[in-house]
Amino acid sequence: MTTKAGFIGLGIMGHPMAANLVKNRVELAAFTRSGVPAELTQAGATACNSPAEVAQKADIVFLMVPDTPDVERVLFGENGVANSLRAGQIVVDMSSISPIATREFAAKVRERGADYLDAPVSGGEVGAKAASLTIMVGGAQATFDKVKPLFDMMGKNISLIGDVGAGQVCKVANQVIVAATIEAVGEALLLASKAGVDAEKVRTALMGGFASSRILEVHGERMTKRTFNPGFRIELHQKDLNLALSTAQSLGVALPNTATCQALFNACTAHGGKAWDHSGMVRALEILANHEIGQEAK
Repeated sequence: MTTKAGFIGLGIMGHPMAANLVKNRVELAAFTRSGVPAELTQAGATACNSPAEVAQKADIVFLMVPDTPDVERVLFGENGVANSLRAGQIVVDMSSISPIATREFAAKVRERGADYLDAPVSGGEVGAKAASLTIMVGGAQATFDKVKPLFDMMGKNISLIGDVGAGQVCKVANQVIVAATIEAVGEALLLASKAGVDAEKVRTALMGGFASSRILEVHGERMTKRTFNPGFRIELHQKDLNLALSTAQSLGVALPNTATCQALFNACTAHGGKAWDHSGMVRALEILANHEIGQEAK
């Protein structure tokens, strides 16, 4: 039996994710505000005029939009998915949004007889194109099992974390670790450079020890080579840290280093850097030190 799926949100991430479904012969209905790319329709996707129309044509509806208000609008706004939901359908939100709002959205969807998974991803545009995304899922096991074959077409590391909202919590935790590690790598390489030592040689040496990490490897190299084209934009990481900090506040949890990372991102934005790669956080540290990695120590 042919799987009938829908995909709403065909941006930098959504477009290649949807393309991978079509490539695997999934019958796909698609919608995005800027118009479904010709590449997808030529490959067999059906362009729809609204989220509601996507839901009419699909059994499983995927969302990949920027933020919490966008998900709410797509689901419950005018011509939203909820207008066409029927019993047995599944809504899968792959956006990175508020865990608290996710649970509210899921409850409303379930009131209409459909089910809900939150399934944010990590891996960026490269992972989306290569179908190698990490997918962190919240929801019921039976629902997850139904969608898993489609997840396999978009990613490689796919985990059911817990109930609805758990996927979003996992993604927020991921972004906290990434931000804090970027900050630590930035401090270390800046210290080395200011001390008159070649930061790139320090980075290479540290890659063979306990401090080794993917961020030291990739983003450390960005810092030493001064390549701050995204990648993953600072403004998107700011959004994710806002989610982390607001969720922490609601739970009464202190995240002091996350708050510091957000302040450094804010400083980058104030200097015109919202579209820099998030490794560009180091530029805020460099301003504080009055020293740029790679320049001759004074």
